[in-house]
This record gives sequence, structure tokens and C-alpha cells, in this order.
Amino acid sequence: MEQHENRLAPHIALFTVQIFFGSAAVLGKFALASFPSIAIVGFRVGGGALAFYLLQRMNGGMHLDKRSHYLYFALFAVFGIILNQLLFFHGLSLTTATNTSLLAVLIPVFAITISAMVGNDVLNWRKIVGIILAAGGVVYLIDPTNASFSSATTQGDILIILNSLSYAIYVAISKKLISHYGALKSIAWLFIFGSIVNVPVGAVSLYNVELSTVPVEGWLALAGVILFPTILAYYWNTWALARVEPSVVAVYVYLQPLIGTAAAIYILREPWNPRILLAMSLIFAGVWLVTKRKIPKEKALPAN
Repeated sequence: MEQHENRLAPHIALFTVQIFFGSAAVLGKFALASFPSIAIVGFRVGGGALAFYLLQRMNGGMHLDKRSHYLYFALFAVFGIILNQLLFFHGLSLTTATNTSLLAVLIPVFAITISAMVGNDVLNWRKIVGIILAAGGVVYLIDPTNASFSSATTQGDILIILNSLSYAIYVAISKKLISHYGALKSIAWLFIFGSIVNVPVGAVSLYNVELSTVPVEGWLALAGVILFPTILAYYWNTWALARVEPSVVAVYVYLQPLIGTAAAIYILREPWNPRILLAMSLIFAGVWLVTKRKIPKEKALPAN
């Protein structure tokens, strides 16, 4: 029973992470009404760095075993924090939520390909079928025939594609060291390195913003961005990455458009779309195929 619970825990964490990540677009749109996209990134990464540093200090030291590991975490931060955050929020400000959700499908495609190239994952027919099913559900849900890839959104679309590639690289190359150091210390260093770039750049972007005029709703949306799709989501996502294959982490991204659509219906009062039911079936079928474990024993990943 305990072994079953240990195997189930990463999937519960990843599902919750997608709820938080799925809320990022809604919270981000509210925050963008009051703050520049680069400033939001600065607040998000700076707040995350402070929170994760304090949490790690309460649980142990920040020391890494080798000097080269600091360089590796700096590299991971470039793809998983610095570029990922800047590209997402700037892209979100320039394109539609529909296009953003559609282009997020590229994350597992990029991640599994890169992960297989570096030897962290192995493709098989079950994963490929699962990816196709989940991708089909996402595409059916979004209905790309209604996606607007006009010149007005092209720049944002390109940035979201690059965001997907950046995050996929991070997922694919960071697994070994994250497994070695555990979630909390790993994510603390990722955000610390990320804040070196994101915080100063974000501060500069606030030069023309009159903070005293920012409404309470704007500050609450910003706080939500920092807490839910940042501190909680990044920690649990990193914790899960240390316990399952990168492809499993990546495929859960397919749930984000579903969750984002639900948030749009209940929070933004968008009309109900019956396509969601079939899309949900396809997405969950794909997630099940990719995450299903074979009966033969597999070498367990180190626990945190």
C-alpha cells in the first residue's frame, strides 16, 4: 500500500501543479492590466527566490557538492526560469489565450525529443500513442480553425513557441542533478540564479509605472502569480521531476489548456463549449498511457 501511495504521490502533485500553472494565464491577464510583463516576471522570480531560499535555509544548507554544479544550475535557470518566464509573459501580452494554449502542446514534443537525445528517457509505442491522443484532445478542445495567427499575434505566437522550447530543454536536462539534490535545494538555486537577471530587468521596467495608482486587484493578481503558479507549482513540479521520467512531467502540460478553459468559463464567464467533454477523455487517456508503468521491476529513482 505504501509503495502504491509513493508512486501515486508524484501524479497528484503534477495534477495540482497544472491547476496552478493553468491559472497563470488568467492571473497574468489581470496583472498585465496594471504592470508591464517584464515587471511581473521580476516580482515572480524575486518572490520565488526569497521564499525558496528561506525554506531551504530552515531545512538545511545551500552548499552544492561540486563547483561545476553551480554552473549547471545557472544553465538550468537560463532555460527554466529566465527565458521561460520572460518569453511566456511577454508572449501572453502579445497573443491570445487560444493561441497560447495551442502552442503549449509543443512542450512535451520538445521535451521528450530532447530527453531521449540526452539519454534521460526512452520512447516506446505506448508513449507515442499517448502523446498523440493527448495532443488530439488539446487540438480538438482549442479548435485551431478558430485560432488567430494573424500578423497582430505573430510576435506573441513566436515567443510562446520559444517559451515551450525553453521549458522543454529545462525539463529534459535537469533531471539528474534535481534527483541528486532534491526539490527544495534545486528550485532555490534555480530561482536565485534566475533572479540575478529577472529582478533588475523587472525593476527597470517599473520606471514609468506609478505604483501608488495600481488598484488592489492588480496587487492581488500579482500576489497570486507569485504564490500559486510560482512558489507552489515550481516546488511540486520539481519534486515530481525527481521521481518520474521527464516525459511524464511533460505530458501533464496537456491538462493546462483544459484547466485554463474551465477557469475562463467560471472566472471570465465564457460560454460552455461541449467540445470539452471529448477533449477531456482524450487528454486523460493520453496521460494514462504515458504514465502507466510496466509490471516488470524498474530501478527506483532516489527519494528526496
